Amino acid sequence: MVRKIVRYPEPVLRAKCRPVTEVTPEIRTLAADMLETMKDANGVGLAAPQVAEDIQLAVIDVSHNPDCITFMKVNGEKVNMVEHMPVVFTNPQLDLGKDKEIGEEGCLSFPRLRGDIRRSSEIKVTYTDLEGRTVTVETDGLLARAFQHEIDHLNGILFIDRLNAVAKVGMKRKLARLMQEWEEDDE
Repeated sequence: MVRKIVRYPEPVLRAKCRPVTEVTPEIRTLAADMLETMKDANGVGLAAPQVAEDIQLAVIDVSHNPDCITFMKVNGEKVNMVEHMPVVFTNPQLDLGKDKEIGEEGCLSFPRLRGDIRRSSEIKVTYTDLEGRTVTVETDGLLARAFQHEIDHLNGILFIDRLNAVAKVGMKRKLARLMQEWEEDDE
């Protein structure tokens, strides 16, 4: 089922999400709905707070762009990224690489808003999947950026928080205008 994606400034987007302690049928349904919602919105990632659930659950699928990474390791073994999509993860722990790069990002909770965000170019993330297995992924490129973006959501951090000071000033006016448009769209 496609769920409604909440938009900024909805308070749940600022929530520090609760850990998933047990994978229940409701959690499985939520994950399936999030994948369907993400695909319907043409996104590459979606976190539970974006569908008004304050739990540490997110989904990512970058398989539409197999060249968006140079490597992916799962539990230390090199893998074909497309075969490991979509990723559904809970309770992530993120280790950031030292090298940074700037890339353009958007967010499904901020329709029509994009900004240049500086993030680690490589990451290592350990999470629990829906089968209760601990999984460690090492990667770069768009997949690394998507993990960082979605994990930020689980911690109440939004991509606009990561803009540099100059970009934040310029973004404020644009965001206010867009928020007015979103309100009109909802009427």
